[in-house]
Amino acid sequence: MVLQVREPAARWPKPAVPPAADAERSARRNALGLREALAIAAHWQINQEQLARLLGSVPRSLQRWRKQADETGLLPLSADTVERISYLLGIHKALQILLPTPDNQRLWLRNANSGPAFNGQPPLDRLLGGQVADLYVVRGVLDGARG
Repeated sequence: MVLQVREPAARWPKPAVPPAADAERSARRNALGLREALAIAAHWQINQEQLARLLGSVPRSLQRWRKQADETGLLPLSADTVERISYLLGIHKALQILLPTPDNQRLWLRNANSGPAFNGQPPLDRLLGGQVADLYVVRGVLDGARG
């Protein structure tokens, strides 16, 4: 009896998009995400320093990113910054669902909150804590309230 050995089928198909095109697509998505983050900052009436802190950066980098996104439509960002933008978008969306008026959204962000995640502090203070975990916690509180 002769055993024939077959090559195992590839577990994962090869990507149809070359890696360079995938990087470009990510950079375009990042530029759009930054534009949305800037719009959220305007909506929440927070300054550039606060937005930079939410994104784990400094205002100078934020200005450079904005210029690059506007000029090229491409913005390579670190995975940490992309994660922060994602949380920011999710928080904003949850606030829009739970509190449809912009004034109520801003009040919720700025008023003291007795919930255990905030310990009597405004949610914006928690967001400005500087850690990705702070964004995660606020997003979790809002997602929990949405049900």
